[in-house]
Amino acid sequence: MAEASLETEGPRSSMPAELYHCHSEFSNWKFKLFRVKSMEKAPLPSQIETQKGASSQILFSSAPRSTVNDDGVGPSGSVMKLCLGGKSKEHVEGPGKRVDLKLKEMDIHMNHLRYLCRLCGVALRKVKGPEHDVQGHLDETSRNTLRRMGCKFTSWPEVILKVFKVDVTGDTEAVHPLSFCHRCWMVAMRGGGFCSFSKTRVPEWRPHSSLCLLCSPKKPSLKWSVRNRKRPLCRVQRQVKRFKGDYYDNTGTCEKKTLKPVSGHHPGHVVRSWVKPSIQKKQWAKSFIHCQKDHLSTSLISEELPEDFFRSVTCPVCDHLLSDPVQSPCRHLFCRSCIMIYSHTLGLHCPACNLPFATADLSSPANAFLAALHSVPLLCSRSGCGKQVRLDTYKAHCLSHQLEEEDENQRSPNETIDNYLPINKGGRPRQHLLSLTRRAQKHRLKDLKNQVKMFADKEEGGDIKSVCLTLFLLALRSGNEHQQADELEVIMQGRGYGLHPAVCLAIRVNTFLSCSQYHKMYRTVKATSGRQIFQPLHTLRAVEKELLPGYHPFEWQPALKNVSASCQVGIINGLSGWVASVDDSPADTITRRFRYDVALVSALKDLEEDIIEGLSKCGLEDSACTSGFSVMIKESCDGMGDVSEKHGGGPPVPEKAVRFSFTIMSISILADGEQEEVTIFREPKPNSELSCKPLCLMFVDESDHETLTAVLGPVIAERNAMKQSQLILSMGGLPHSFCFHFRGTGYDEKMVREMEGLEASGSTYICTLCDSTRADASHNMVLHSITRSHSENLERYEIWRTNPFSESAEELRDRVKGVSAKPFMETQPTLDALHCDISNATEFYKIFQDEIGEVFQRPKPTREERRGWRAALDKQLRRKMKLKPVMRMNGNYARRLMTKEAVDVVCELVPTEERREALRELMELYLQMKPVWRATCPTNECPDQLCQYSFNSQRFADLLSTAFKYRYNGKITNYLHKTLAHVPEIIERDGSIGAWASEGNESANKLFRRFRKMNARQSKAFELEDVLKHHWLYTSKYLQKFMNAHKDSAKALQATIDPLVIQDQDNENVSLDAPDL
Repeated sequence: MAEASLETEGPRSSMPAELYHCHSEFSNWKFKLFRVKSMEKAPLPSQIETQKGASSQILFSSAPRSTVNDDGVGPSGSVMKLCLGGKSKEHVEGPGKRVDLKLKEMDIHMNHLRYLCRLCGVALRKVKGPEHDVQGHLDETSRNTLRRMGCKFTSWPEVILKVFKVDVTGDTEAVHPLSFCHRCWMVAMRGGGFCSFSKTRVPEWRPHSSLCLLCSPKKPSLKWSVRNRKRPLCRVQRQVKRFKGDYYDNTGTCEKKTLKPVSGHHPGHVVRSWVKPSIQKKQWAKSFIHCQKDHLSTSLISEELPEDFFRSVTCPVCDHLLSDPVQSPCRHLFCRSCIMIYSHTLGLHCPACNLPFATADLSSPANAFLAALHSVPLLCSRSGCGKQVRLDTYKAHCLSHQLEEEDENQRSPNETIDNYLPINKGGRPRQHLLSLTRRAQKHRLKDLKNQVKMFADKEEGGDIKSVCLTLFLLALRSGNEHQQADELEVIMQGRGYGLHPAVCLAIRVNTFLSCSQYHKMYRTVKATSGRQIFQPLHTLRAVEKELLPGYHPFEWQPALKNVSASCQVGIINGLSGWVASVDDSPADTITRRFRYDVALVSALKDLEEDIIEGLSKCGLEDSACTSGFSVMIKESCDGMGDVSEKHGGGPPVPEKAVRFSFTIMSISILADGEQEEVTIFREPKPNSELSCKPLCLMFVDESDHETLTAVLGPVIAERNAMKQSQLILSMGGLPHSFCFHFRGTGYDEKMVREMEGLEASGSTYICTLCDSTRADASHNMVLHSITRSHSENLERYEIWRTNPFSESAEELRDRVKGVSAKPFMETQPTLDALHCDISNATEFYKIFQDEIGEVFQRPKPTREERRGWRAALDKQLRRKMKLKPVMRMNGNYARRLMTKEAVDVVCELVPTEERREALRELMELYLQMKPVWRATCPTNECPDQLCQYSFNSQRFADLLSTAFKYRYNGKITNYLHKTLAHVPEIIERDGSIGAWASEGNESANKLFRRFRKMNARQSKAFELEDVLKHHWLYTSKYLQKFMNAHKDSAKALQATIDPLVIQDQDNENVSLDAPDL
């Protein structure tokens, strides 16, 4: 029996299930030593004997302003009375029943908070001066004081956020005090509502718990000095001094010390009833969730609904009808505001089933349930109405009653002509409407605004703007001001004199203006010209949404495998599908990308006008395009090097970045009854940065094979899924099908070897197109064919991994031809024209140095001699051709170096005439071969050089093996081998090499740094999103057309600002050109 009484009457019997300690069977003395005061239960009035004198009251030393009633409840309107329905405990409790102390603790805790300052935590009674409401509006004195100092805030939360850097808009009564002291008011006034000149430390307010310092303060430590003795916190209940005989009164309940009773007597022992924890938590929740004014009561339901349905539309936290309902992962429904306050106060667990959840897991319920909830019939609470109104129109119905009352109150005075005359109560004369401030204008036109709003809601569907513009237009017409009326009518029809939002967006993106810079230009032009020529930023953001991926609907047939069917997907995290490695090391990179299929849809919609125009030029109709369009995609991926911002010394480790992009090369269609496909669109500038659309940006080193594989893995999966499906997309108002063909050609030598799993470029196996070694390529420079492919590399990797023939390392390496890693992305066996040109220019630069030093006569020069030859060559090129020396060869330097003029300059330093002629012949042959792989369409641009390429390449190889044998005896560079051996075969297969180069991706490297300077956000993740977004807009064909159509926008802008100056300039130009005519 003693054990049973201990379980039911112990200090932990009122604890909720989730707070119950695992060691619940401690002995009696351990409970006395470690008991939690906040979990005790208050004694019943029937269990306490009458005590006289000071022992009949509970002492609150730190809060003299509060009073405690005889029924044990705090001041009027407290949490106890709210939870008990305004009644006392004697009226609610029956014999053997009692209210759990947790409610009283919450009430006491909130009473403590009412007498503390929200900002400094000091007791309000210790500060002289009035108290101020934290959530209230500024009083007239404070508002006038702050306005003189330039502050235009109207509420205290705005001032507190600016001065004390604390956001009090989300404060709750159960956690935060509701007032602040006059001392903090003085701090805000001295700072002018913008800053604080004193070091006010705002305390961190936490929800009530068993270790609450307000309700259970730490006991002061004993010290020798009386001055340093700590004082207890405000309003802490003091323990009553017990007599020796009182100890045995509560042995059955194991409570040695109890709070001092307010009134009543000490009766005998009464068995306390057990309260269900879920009911307890529900009572606790009602004590701090005050939503009576915002949420509708269930008593308004006019019909008798089934019990299950009635329970489903009721919030379990506040027992009101669901308002803005959200659904937990355990499929329970709550009001959004109620569950937020509940989880913030009592923890992140479901009030219905006690399962844990996170705030981000809350989702919107099904549309069918929302439709059923909104159709619940409610009875109007207004007396005399009695109408049944749906839940979704209940607020509008109540608002109509309120507007009717306001109309009646306005019509109540005597309707004489004096009521319509302007009232002047003395003081300064009544000012004109246009001379007032905006706030005064709103105040004077308040009644007219309400009438216009009522008319617009009733007649025009709530379009207040069109009603006001029409009134203004009629006023101008009636006043015979037809010129202004015509301008207003043009604006109403969307043909105003301001620039189109797309033009403004194109100007901002192409001139690399940040938001603040564009806004300054917008305000300056508006103030100078008096007209809104440029559009504000919010209209530009609306245009951005239409141009960025994730705006247009589409469909895949069949659906893409392992890819979401959602269409509205914008910029996503590139690590969203990251799979942790064996050692669970986190990804040390930041990456942002578009989903591949969504980006392709946006790129096709950007070309919609070109596609329709191409169909009309070819004489094809939409009815003949049943087979669908075939789209050819060029993929490019390359590292951008060190992109760190050099603010001083820069970071100690270089910040490497990689960009993956694609280009729509051509769109063709096979018409009904035709044998060959007709190309309706071909990219005119395939190597321009304007046609290379970014897909993925990542801060990673391109040599980091593991990270690059993991980041680009989802991109490859999406590409493989799109190969086996067709896209259904609307073009010109009709749905069309598109199938995609991908070619990974925009990679340099290093990236191809990374993606195909080949050894590095210094390997014995020199070529990524054939299996020849470096020695074979130097002996036979011309006669080779393409033998490598992605599928063959995968097979060789399996041989390398399994070693089925049990060969040695060298034999196995010779069998797989240099494949040492798993190929993870398919690339097209081709030659990158840009890097080929740069690599060959580097080789010619070294040949020039060797010829200056006559290495053919002394094959092993020292390092100092080579430095001297290089210095002489750089000096000659700088003096004669204005070519500055570079640390690393780039495209611009290569173009100027590989010319006849450069060879003539270098030949001045070559000693013998024979070597000069060999150099000139070598350069001449190279210049005849170069247009073949650099041209976009060599059959049209350079047909003669294409026909002579085999002869020129053979002659070039003979020169290298004879005149320059000292350099190419048993060795040759990678790109020289590809130039001599594989160019004719690639052109015969693909038709071009230059069109499929990576020049567009390389030339966009400078854009990354420019766009990075546009954005002021400090986080790299957000910075990467902004760079990706602005880079995509920079490549938009839609914006490029607007820019081409408004090339003279500067002159048009000047004409709008000052037309006389432009007219004078035009007259001067005409007079100057007159004699020539």
